[in-house]
Amino acid sequence: MRDLGAGFRYLLAGQRWVARHGRQFGFGLLPGLITLVLYAAVLVALALWGEDAVAWATPFADDWSSPWGGLFRGFLTALLFALALLLSVITFTAVTLLIGQPFYENLSEKVDRDLSPDGTAPESGLPLWRELWISARDSLRILGRALLWGILLFALGFVPVLGQTVVPAIGFLVTGFFLTQELTSVALQRRRVELRDRLALLRSRRALVWGFGTPLAVSFLVPFVAVFLMPGAVAGATLMARDLMGEESVDGHQDGDVSLPPPPPEWPEPAR
Repeated sequence: MRDLGAGFRYLLAGQRWVARHGRQFGFGLLPGLITLVLYAAVLVALALWGEDAVAWATPFADDWSSPWGGLFRGFLTALLFALALLLSVITFTAVTLLIGQPFYENLSEKVDRDLSPDGTAPESGLPLWRELWISARDSLRILGRALLWGILLFALGFVPVLGQTVVPAIGFLVTGFFLTQELTSVALQRRRVELRDRLALLRSRRALVWGFGTPLAVSFLVPFVAVFLMPGAVAGATLMARDLMGEESVDGHQDGDVSLPPPPPEWPEPAR
């Protein structure tokens, strides 16, 4: 429970950090706005022509008596839109981070310098094109895992009672985990931590991850909220990455409104 609360405090701490650094917040909004426009166009198209797509994919229902054919296709259309909405929440962060890699990289470095006792930030030493390639490659791997989970949860949604209660809750936990993985990758990639080791770090502190990512996943369901929370989410994920790596930090929250938990001494540094 302590880690669960700590994860949520990291999310709040990140939002407060960008609130004190208005320029970083402004630059951090641009990638989210671009991604939001792209996703909104896809969802609007699905809302307008999703029923036609379902009708094309289910020709066997043409001869069904009324109202069963219409009800069946309407149900499939609603499920298709719900799946698209779930996938948009899961993939929004990955696509936004890919589009805004230079913006968020700079923001994360400034958070590190702000909290580092010597005022420095870890650097990967890789050229920008190499960092973009690694980020895109790792994002595709994570999106593949997220897609498998999305299909599984979509199928379990048909189970009576369970599909309307337990499955949505699991869906938010899964989405929160993947969101946190993508957000912490900005700071951990600069530390040359490979994807396998990143996942091991997050799995070792699942409550911390859920405390950070699950509220974020819920808030991302509200239109436009994801755009405004993204800069602070990157900042908060950088704070959490320092915790996961056991790095010493100064008190970067001058207003004293956030108490950051100490790093776990028993966690060894992952292989680089």
